[in-house]
Amino acid sequence: MNFETIYKTHWQKVFRLCMGYVNDTDKAKDLAQETFIKVWKQLPKFRNESSIGTWIFRIASNTCLRQIQKENKMPKSELPLEIKDDILDTNIEKDIQFLYQCISELPEVERIVISLELEDVNQKEIADIVGLSEGNVRVKIHRIKEKLTQKFKKNGN
Repeated sequence: MNFETIYKTHWQKVFRLCMGYVNDTDKAKDLAQETFIKVWKQLPKFRNESSIGTWIFRIASNTCLRQIQKENKMPKSELPLEIKDDILDTNIEKDIQFLYQCISELPEVERIVISLELEDVNQKEIADIVGLSEGNVRVKIHRIKEKLTQKFKKNGN
């Protein structure tokens, strides 16, 4: 399979996977592009030990995880001390309440998975906790995020 065919076949799937990690269209496009640069460079070394799709998703997952680790290492600016709770946007609290309401309506396994994800438990540990494969956990997280995003859009948030 040549690179152009691989790219056309897998671009959308890789982009959606990246969206599941970063939930930001521009960042997801950048990560997908970075993934395919790595695929292009490493394609001659591909050993056919797994399907080409599995290999590409592993590269995409690693690329996304590295990016998230970089972002977490960078210092985040803190809110100025002058801001008081009563000044903060009350819509944030309403959004958080709506989020928890939406989570409570999910099936049990999905509630557990997304709750652990929100607590920054790594996906391998989530997989061990709920008895699923790590890949299945990633897919579930992506789908749960899509469900929640749709509910927020319907609610006008």
